[in-house]
Amino acid sequence: MTDSDLQDDSEDAPLVRLIDDDATFRRELQGVLRAAGYRVAQYGSVGEMLLDGIGDAPGCLVLDIHMPGPSGLDLQEMIATQPEPLPVIFVTAEATVHETLRAMKAGAADFFFKPIDSDALLPVVAKVIEDDAVRRRARLRQTALQARYSRLSPRERQVLDMVVNGALNKQIGWELGAAERTVKAHRAHVMEKMEVRSLAELVKAVGQLEASLAFAPGRGGS
Repeated sequence: MTDSDLQDDSEDAPLVRLIDDDATFRRELQGVLRAAGYRVAQYGSVGEMLLDGIGDAPGCLVLDIHMPGPSGLDLQEMIATQPEPLPVIFVTAEATVHETLRAMKAGAADFFFKPIDSDALLPVVAKVIEDDAVRRRARLRQTALQARYSRLSPRERQVLDMVVNGALNKQIGWELGAAERTVKAHRAHVMEKMEVRSLAELVKAVGQLEASLAFAPGRGGS
């Protein structure tokens, strides 16, 4: 990729990473994608893209299967291991049934054969980029929620457990051997640290945490 590949594009636009060893095809598709408002980083091979770095900019990959060096299917497998795996759209001149099934089973967003109809491709690009943005926002919210939970003390986590399970302050105090006013103070700290304003919001937050694998290993503390 050269600096000129990105110089005219808005930094806020999604980035389409285009990998294909056909330079003419890359130029033509780059023009279509730019006209649709996307930034485009184009590469002639998987190795060239990896040397430049995948980066963490939101967007998607549009790539061929058969290229010199690692194939598009190899790159798809590499991408899947990333913390923020980018959606993959395959555009290829030919592919076996096995290759097509392998791509789709590995989570390819779509599969097109050349010559490509840009009117068919662009809506798919738009959808996968929007879906990726939704997933990224959800992961950010989950990360922030887990960070708030991590600020709770072991005792506050115990109180949280009992509160969301419907225990009253008096019951919590009896269970923990603490005065009711102490329990009230713990509850207030829990609400503040979790950044919620009501019991309903607290229960919802805990439900979201329980849905996260990162939260699964015992939240109660000791």
